[in-house]
Amino acid sequence: MSSRAIWNLMLGFYFVVFFGYLFGPLIVMGVTAFNTPNYPQVFPFEGFTLSWFAKLGGDTELMEGIWNSVLIGIGVVCVSVPIGLAAAIVMTQVYHRARGLYYLIVVSPVLTPGVILGISTVIFWRGLKDSAGLDAFYNGYWLTILGQSTFISAYAMLVCLSRLQRFDRAQEEAALDLGASYPQVFWHVLIPFMRPAIFSAAILSFLSSFENYNTTTFAILAEKTLTTVLAGRVRQGTTPAISALAMIIIAVTLVGAIAFELARRREARKDAEAKAVAARAERLAEATALAAT
Repeated sequence: MSSRAIWNLMLGFYFVVFFGYLFGPLIVMGVTAFNTPNYPQVFPFEGFTLSWFAKLGGDTELMEGIWNSVLIGIGVVCVSVPIGLAAAIVMTQVYHRARGLYYLIVVSPVLTPGVILGISTVIFWRGLKDSAGLDAFYNGYWLTILGQSTFISAYAMLVCLSRLQRFDRAQEEAALDLGASYPQVFWHVLIPFMRPAIFSAAILSFLSSFENYNTTTFAILAEKTLTTVLAGRVRQGTTPAISALAMIIIAVTLVGAIAFELARRREARKDAEAKAVAARAERLAEATALAAT
């Protein structure tokens, strides 16, 4: 056997192991979601059923956890994305010798364990509740949003910073020279340019919040989210209804990704058509000018 054949064999084995490790659990969950036994199993496949999806809809505790996760995720987006955008703007404006220290401070929550963030958030706001009487803010929803936003805002900052580094400052200077105020420059020049990064940061923030467990389990107090409910179910013994939930999440993710890709291609096609029309108009204008001379 030649060295090339051995290399191809090893590479094929690697790909099989890699994709099996990556998609194997998804395949198992997909099979167990439609299998009739009360315990998740792939073999033997006793019969096809959709009853686990119906039982999932009737699980009030799990539905409450999903709803709370969605509400907290929206709250995290509303807090993290503006903070991340502001942090990215400050990064480009701060004195270059201080950028290293500023970057270290802003990114440091990502390096902090989620358990520490959750516990410190609860202790801090409990102290404010006892000293200042801020009882309204000492609840699981608010604490979880703040605890998660401490590190998710750093993710949003990195996404916005990658886009902001390609921004041409001459556009701001031109708008100011034409009489625009700084708020007008921000809303009509910078924000349209940053819109793709803001949208990406919002999606990343929501997904990071939705799947977070370490910070949530300490900051949520007596409330429940999807991750805390699933953790309790796994300890007690799971059912195929969890696999049905996984299939729904995968389906929603795929539909969202396909819809986004189709919209992106449609926008790219429209941009290409607009550029082609502009090029034809420019060539026609040049030809008209030459004919006139």
